[in-house]
Amino acid sequence: MVNLTPTELERYRRQIMLPGFGQEAQQRLKSATVLVTGVGGLGGTAALYLAVAGVGRLILVRGGELRLDDMNRQILMSDDWVGKPRVFKAKERLEDISPDVEVEAIFDYVTPDNVDSLVQSADVALDCAHNFGERDLLNAACVRWRKPMVEAAMDGMDAYLTTIIPGVTPCLSCLFPEKPEWDRRGFGVLGAVSGTLACLTALEAMKLITGFSQPLSSELLTMNLHQLTFAKRRSYRDRNCPVCGTHSQHYPHPQQLSRVLVNSQ
Repeated sequence: MVNLTPTELERYRRQIMLPGFGQEAQQRLKSATVLVTGVGGLGGTAALYLAVAGVGRLILVRGGELRLDDMNRQILMSDDWVGKPRVFKAKERLEDISPDVEVEAIFDYVTPDNVDSLVQSADVALDCAHNFGERDLLNAACVRWRKPMVEAAMDGMDAYLTTIIPGVTPCLSCLFPEKPEWDRRGFGVLGAVSGTLACLTALEAMKLITGFSQPLSSELLTMNLHQLTFAKRRSYRDRNCPVCGTHSQHYPHPQQLSRVLVNSQ
């Protein structure tokens, strides 16, 4: 496991002080690579909190240029960057804020051509894409390569969050065999709503990496931020799921499943 420099020990001192966290958890963060898709109000904010927590490497994936109507929630952006690729601005800002982190910016969307190499390069994936096409591709690749994925999405004042551990928990296809009506762009959003979900998303990733506290394993957290009501709903694997079911081509062999169970513990 990598060692922490005197500067890192001081920078992350306040979280190292947490009972049950300590230097070992901080070393795990430094050793980890996290893939973040989307890099908007949700993914960009989650990436920020991972960077300042000391995650060693971030891979940011997002095509498209920054629009003016992104500015109410994309806190890594600046007004002079409108019309330019947002993923490069995100990389620049994260490296300014947290020089310890290594950031790779990929100006592209998640596609069938790149998803396997992206997932194989990471220890944990954050699914913050703006459509279910990318989400389904990432979900299948994470199941295929046995990589945990934090699944987070929002629509207006509603949001959900869960952690997917292949071979252990339901996958995204189990949860949403039919895609929600909110599978679209252009919905209304308050920046504080995406920021609230982003903080919880980053926290789930940190739990997975460090083993500090229990992630949302086989639980779906739903949030109604109109009324500030939160609920945990038990989720179940679909044995006939086309992605992670027992007859799927992605279904893990016994030896692979054993490794996933050990890693998840």
